[in-house]
Amino acid sequence: MTHWVLVPPHHRPPEALLTALASGRSRSDRLTHTEHLPARQARFSPWPANIRAEIVASARALGVDLPWAHQAEAMNLAKNGQTVVIATGTASGKSLGYLAPVLSDLLDGTEAPNGRGTTALYLAPTKALAADQRRRAAELAPDRVRPALYDGDTPPEEREWVRQYASYVLTNPDMLHRGILPGHARWSSFLKALKYVVIDECHSYRGVFGSHVAQVLRRLRRICARYGSEPVFLLASATTADPAATAERLTGLPAVAVTEDASPRGPLVFALWEPPLTENVGENGAPVRRTATAEAGYLLTDLVGAGTRTVVFVRSRRAAELVALQTQDQLGSPLAARVAAYRGGYLAEERRSLERDLHSGRLLGLASTSALELGVDVSGLDAVLIAGYPGTRASLWQQAGRAGREGQGALAMLIARDDPLDTYLVHHPEALFANPVEATVLDPDNPHILAPHLCAAAAELPLGESDLALFGPSTAQLLPVLEKRGLLRRRGANAWYWTRRERAADAVDLRGSGGSPVQIVEGSTGRLLGTVDAAAAHTTVHTGAVHLHQGRTYLVQSLNLETSVALVELADPPYTTAARDITSISILSTDTVVEWGEARLCFGSVEVVNQVVGYLRKRIATGEILGESKLDLPPRTLRTRAVWWTVTEDQLLDAEIPVDQLPGAAHAAEHASIGLLPLFATCDRWDIGGVSVPLHPDTQLPTVFVYDGHSGGAGFAERGFRRAEQWLTATRDAIAACECERGCPSCVQSPKCGNGNDPLDKAAAVRLLDVLLAGAPGQATAAGGGD
Repeated sequence: MTHWVLVPPHHRPPEALLTALASGRSRSDRLTHTEHLPARQARFSPWPANIRAEIVASARALGVDLPWAHQAEAMNLAKNGQTVVIATGTASGKSLGYLAPVLSDLLDGTEAPNGRGTTALYLAPTKALAADQRRRAAELAPDRVRPALYDGDTPPEEREWVRQYASYVLTNPDMLHRGILPGHARWSSFLKALKYVVIDECHSYRGVFGSHVAQVLRRLRRICARYGSEPVFLLASATTADPAATAERLTGLPAVAVTEDASPRGPLVFALWEPPLTENVGENGAPVRRTATAEAGYLLTDLVGAGTRTVVFVRSRRAAELVALQTQDQLGSPLAARVAAYRGGYLAEERRSLERDLHSGRLLGLASTSALELGVDVSGLDAVLIAGYPGTRASLWQQAGRAGREGQGALAMLIARDDPLDTYLVHHPEALFANPVEATVLDPDNPHILAPHLCAAAAELPLGESDLALFGPSTAQLLPVLEKRGLLRRRGANAWYWTRRERAADAVDLRGSGGSPVQIVEGSTGRLLGTVDAAAAHTTVHTGAVHLHQGRTYLVQSLNLETSVALVELADPPYTTAARDITSISILSTDTVVEWGEARLCFGSVEVVNQVVGYLRKRIATGEILGESKLDLPPRTLRTRAVWWTVTEDQLLDAEIPVDQLPGAAHAAEHASIGLLPLFATCDRWDIGGVSVPLHPDTQLPTVFVYDGHSGGAGFAERGFRRAEQWLTATRDAIAACECERGCPSCVQSPKCGNGNDPLDKAAAVRLLDVLLAGAPGQATAAGGGD
């Protein structure tokens, strides 16, 4: 073990840090690219005249003499009653931009006879972020403004006080959906006075979850209108493409975006890093790289040893603990005490203590999940290591922005996982640095999402003709369907009522995709640990599955689909599990077809039949296959949206792909395209699925499908269709650039392949994509006019 000496935290130029990391331990070949981002000077504006003097005085006491220009712009827009989205970088003071106008109006409201002439609602994707924001509001506003949390942890007696007296209620979309809207009569005095709705970290509302939240916000607007209020919506977002359009799709209201960041920033050196190949082998003898978390542990060890304040972002709670433990073990005493893990599940006091220790320099290294990415103010960091691409460029810049927040230079580093997307990015830096961040993809008009919200809305207030435009163009077609199912009853010409005794809102799981969630219960104690979506239960909590919960590992003893219960026991197996499945797909309807020479690119509706038939056990450290077990689970049917492409026999001849190579070529192209789609749509590879067929019965041609893994679709496949030429070109380049001979997890192998990553033909996949792309008409045509 290297014997590290205790060093005080000190700032070193980021170039020097990177040179030291790359030159040590023969690592020079791991650095694939370095990007230098210049410093930015602050631009200030005067306080808007309509911000109360008490709020200005509190801000000045906290060190904010003048707002930055974008903060003042947002304040003015909000006070003028405009829906506004603040989409600026990390640490750019978005909170003050919306808090100053909100708290000013709440102060005005305290002068009403009941002390609550104006109210505001704050929505956050996590309870921790809402708690942080409550503290910020309390720092800025006098005591007579009454901020209060309203979430699942709020005791019943306190909930009544919040309903009656709080002027600033901080909650989450789930509580709005399940608690506030169904019980709106008890919230009548709050809703009558509702002036503002703040939606924080709105870029996190994407896919199925975002589509649900969009419909919850339409239900909120409808109930507010019933009580005579028309609140102004204020949104805060990480930098995204076209934030005004995202805000409009989320709220249903025209929005103005504030995007020109006037906050100061120190120079940033951004490095791309690829871990080395190891002697271990994975499926079918494929080479395996050192894991991004193991590489991050080595790099964090060197940085902490040099007195560099560093945060490592990892993808899971377990990885956060592992990186911290690995680093502590390599450093030894006394430096090991200056490294810790930070993740969701910690108490607020524990998190505050860690943040203080990191800020003061007592703590030099922190391994964190994205819990530190959202809204937590940590300054004074010298370096950020990102172990694995976090899924979107927006999240990447959020995490990188945690370094250099006091104006000093800083180092950010993306460490590639053994994954096609990560491999592509570290060898194609222009995909990160020359492209704008993604648009947030959501589809509120998805009938599978809209239908249950129409039922919930009818239970809150009978639906009428005026509601059709509010809920979107599919509403008029869905109402008769819901009436035929006996869920709604029509009275008069245009009035629909909820017919059941049970609460309509309980049928909607905002973070799932329908069906009764499976409860995860500890068998020995009967304690409920959590739930998992019905759609994901077969692959994640089947009998024998390894299940992680709040840093602890459990083994699933049994899965009962009739009672929707998975029984688990605490365990510490040396392996993870991966489900094996078989999938068939049929085309229900084709919406759009684009001719790519002889090939065809299509988008439409499909039916996917999937059956989990077994699972693999993989060694945690190396990914080595330890064994396979069979399972007997029923098939599941999913109707969703897909993008697919076909090629002809003549094209296969041109590409020199004989019949025996075609299954492996199509399968490899499918895997890699799933891995690369998150670069063009704000999704994770686990949100989408794929099927490749050498001769599909519906097309009578070799066909590759990529589909949304959610009922009715989530907008991801459509995004792939609209960006098809760029997406499939990136897929082809990612396969071709990988240094392996026959295919590996960095290019064409998939961690969720139901066929054990067999057959795969890497070289034939490149030739297949070449012949497909040769006929592509250009992005503008294929995209139907672009984004």
